Amino acid sequence: MTIHSGFSTANGTPARGVGVEFAPSDEQVFFQETTRKFLSAECPIPVVRSLESAPAGYDAPYWRQGAELGWTSLLVPAEAGGGSLSGEGLMDLVLVAEEMGRMVSPGPLAPVNVVASAVAAGGSAAQQAAVLPGLLSGETVAAWCGERPVEGVIEGENLVLSGRVSPVEAGAQAQHLLVAARTPRGLMQVLVPGAAPRVTVTPLGGLDLVRRFAEVHFDGVVTTPAERIGVAGDAAAAVEHQLQIACVLQCAETVGAMSRVFEMTLEYLSDRYSFGRPLASYQALKHRMADNKMWLESSHAVMTAAAGAVAGGSPAAGEIVSAAKAWIGPHATELIQDCVQLHGGIGVTWEHDLHLYLRRTTVNRVTHGTPEYHAERIATQLLGTAS
Repeated sequence: MTIHSGFSTANGTPARGVGVEFAPSDEQVFFQETTRKFLSAECPIPVVRSLESAPAGYDAPYWRQGAELGWTSLLVPAEAGGGSLSGEGLMDLVLVAEEMGRMVSPGPLAPVNVVASAVAAGGSAAQQAAVLPGLLSGETVAAWCGERPVEGVIEGENLVLSGRVSPVEAGAQAQHLLVAARTPRGLMQVLVPGAAPRVTVTPLGGLDLVRRFAEVHFDGVVTTPAERIGVAGDAAAAVEHQLQIACVLQCAETVGAMSRVFEMTLEYLSDRYSFGRPLASYQALKHRMADNKMWLESSHAVMTAAAGAVAGGSPAAGEIVSAAKAWIGPHATELIQDCVQLHGGIGVTWEHDLHLYLRRTTVNRVTHGTPEYHAERIATQLLGTAS
């Protein structure tokens, strides 16, 4: 499928890496098909349901197999043990995220990739050697706590962290925590062991059956210079880039869920008869499905544009990512809610799979910033440009 996008920056100039076509290569199509077959075979919906009470929300062998397929290495350069199919790993990775959305699959895809990318880009040689092999093989997990910086106090050469971050995806399963801290010298990032002294991780309940979140409390956690990522006091751009990656993967997953629910509903309306006619033949239902199809395709387009902007290093990437979050979140939940209604009574039962998708998209809508928050980000950027 070829997707066209025509996004431009706030001043009207074309955004680099955005106003282009995205036509998956043969290698990307094969990779996506392989991922879909793997998820269908190893983690179908009945398995997802069975993992509701699992502490991690997924089985370790399943995640290691996903890592072997390349799920955790696409944002890491080849010289650090990673590699991509297309040369733009994020464009490859959104294909995995879409497929995981289609199957409401478990696994810490976003946090592991965000942290692996950050360590590969700004970590020391020692950090890369200590952390990346485990993440890339699926043996270890990392969580990203950078979305909400904690307070950092500089004591000599050390940085002392205090504060709470919530919700943190895979926080209770992570061996490594990437933390952002506000300091008098500016924003800093440190990589803290999940089991470090004075770090308290409290698992949280959640709406999604297999997505796990936690609250992470830093109570005077002492970190050394060897644990810092990047240049001290100059981490703002890195944190923003990490947020963009997390949002793009989340949007791709949501679009995958929307696509699968649309397919399920179209099939149901074609198979279900009323007064001797398939439900799909009724004009009112055709109009509703046409609206849903429009929302689905526009969501796919803006997600692809956001991924292209981030992968291409566009100066408008933050604006476009926020546009994707602001658009996809509400339209995803509206589409799935409508599909629930189109299924009638069966759509609101536990036995039907629709609620699994509604749970996933509802959680995605409110994490990494609500649609309202991202709309405000766009307004701030536009007003800032205008002034």
